[in-house]
Amino acid sequence: EDNTEDDKMADLLSDFQQQLTLQESSVKLCQPEVDVSQTHISVLPMEVLMYIFRWVVSSDLDLRSLEQLSLVCRGFYICARDPEIWHQVCLKIWGRSCNKLVPYASWREMFLERPRVRFDGVYISKTKYIRQGEQSLDGFYRAWHQVEYYRYLRFFPDGQVMMLTTPEDPQSIVPRLRTKNTRTDAILLGHYRLSQETDNQTKVFAVIMKKKEEKPIDYHKYRYFRRVPAQETDHSFHVGLQLCSSGRQRFNKLVWIHHSCHITYKSTGETAVTTFDIDKMYTPLFFARVKSFTAFSEKPL
Repeated sequence: EDNTEDDKMADLLSDFQQQLTLQESSVKLCQPEVDVSQTHISVLPMEVLMYIFRWVVSSDLDLRSLEQLSLVCRGFYICARDPEIWHQVCLKIWGRSCNKLVPYASWREMFLERPRVRFDGVYISKTKYIRQGEQSLDGFYRAWHQVEYYRYLRFFPDGQVMMLTTPEDPQSIVPRLRTKNTRTDAILLGHYRLSQETDNQTKVFAVIMKKKEEKPIDYHKYRYFRRVPAQETDHSFHVGLQLCSSGRQRFNKLVWIHHSCHITYKSTGETAVTTFDIDKMYTPLFFARVKSFTAFSEKPL
């Protein structure tokens, strides 16, 4: 019985298409359940319906909403399985590396099975450690402090990424990470890429840096004496993460494999590299879905 159900689900698309073809000579994807005086959505041409579906997917690649839309009726189920939509989604995620469909049966299957970062939420890690405080004045005791902070990683379909390290909890930080134009201090912006290794492990490499803020020159400060200005530098952070799955969720875990700081001196062009040890302070990041990230569509797919 289980095998029969699986076969039925696999042939559901062709079954729906056959039923709609046999119903009427003028095939319509959907029909009103009851008579209505207003214009029904079934009157719209196929091209307009597909344009609406692209707005549902949006530039944020909200495929969850597309799947929910496919539950409305047989016609919407057929539209939501349009290969061109899923092909464009795969191109936006993997670029030129997905020019071949093999070994997947469809572009939708590639999206579901091939390792990828998720865009409908944020990856969060929580780190705790004990720090020794200053000794008391009388010397009888020494205080100990429990330090707790979070790391946030937000990926975007256009290849950009945001990173933030802060002691503030997710309830106050996550809403600020909805767009790239956030005014949150200490946030790092950059670009990332996916790398498929020979050992079938997918890794994420990112180069991020702090947002540049132009500070006005205080001419009164240098009015009476000449001061040697500080040497201008550019700071960038190189991050390497391994993409994993844990539990029932897929692609919901990022494990640290590399973290370094690159300081480039503008006057000489030299770069100094400092590599950080990946220890217990670098806890894995776990994905948390955020509904508000895909609540609005700014532009279609």
